[in-house]
Amino acid sequence: MRPASTPRLPVTARVFVQRFSSTPRGARLARHLVVHRLDAWGVPYGSAVSDTAALLVAELAANAVTHGRVPGRDIEVLLRLDAYTLRIDVSDSRGERRPCGPESTAAPEAEHGRGLLLVDALADR
Repeated sequence: MRPASTPRLPVTARVFVQRFSSTPRGARLARHLVVHRLDAWGVPYGSAVSDTAALLVAELAANAVTHGRVPGRDIEVLLRLDAYTLRIDVSDSRGERRPCGPESTAAPEAEHGRGLLLVDALADR
């Protein structure tokens, strides 16, 4: 039993899991549904948390459909919001190898190649 003087934290965690087609359209839909779900959970559109989550999902989902695509397999997005933490997981359909780290070898003027650097800068872990 918990002593009467110990405060109780809410135990409820909100969870959203959805599979999307491993296409650019699926990645775009993932980003839209994530901010919609966060808004339904009380994290308003345009807030710092919502905007950061949208950017993280956009980058991770784009990488999943670009570099981890296996025809006929989907990507999966998981959101978990509890009292202190928003967790975002994006899994691709290619489980036999892990993605490269966030270091970029992209040229400074290149339009691609810095997505994981952005994720690394915005996410806590």
